[in-house]
Amino acid sequence: MAVRNQLVHRPPTAVWAVLADPTLYGEWVVGPSESTPLDQTWPQVGSRLRYTVRLGPWSTEGVTTVRHQEPGRELELEASFKALGTARIFLQLRPWGEETLVVCDEHPLRGLGGTLHNPAVEALLQLRHRGMLARLATTVEHERAGARHA
Repeated sequence: MAVRNQLVHRPPTAVWAVLADPTLYGEWVVGPSESTPLDQTWPQVGSRLRYTVRLGPWSTEGVTTVRHQEPGRELELEASFKALGTARIFLQLRPWGEETLVVCDEHPLRGLGGTLHNPAVEALLQLRHRGMLARLATTVEHERAGARHA
């Protein structure tokens, strides 16, 4: 199970505002090149987001579904990549003084991803999380997020 932490130099309300905005998904999640809300209720439980992942000429679409949320505190997602299966991504926001400690916990649930999960895949998830959490922090901390979500 890949667990990683990131200190974001903004309060949990600012971090949650970014997580709750489906148009910003592609800015902080590593992988998707495009994202489109499939429901107008993001991040309510059951709401979905479609995204496209591109690697050179190859591309595939996936869907992320909100499985649990506590506004300002927790967001639990299930990301689905057709043949690869699904993964659980749990983001927890912990107040850390005037800042936010974001804890990300991800692991495969179903399909090929779960079958092939091993220490090498775990290491790749850690690298992905490092980039993803850094991008989340940048999105929240910089002017664009501050101006949109202050």
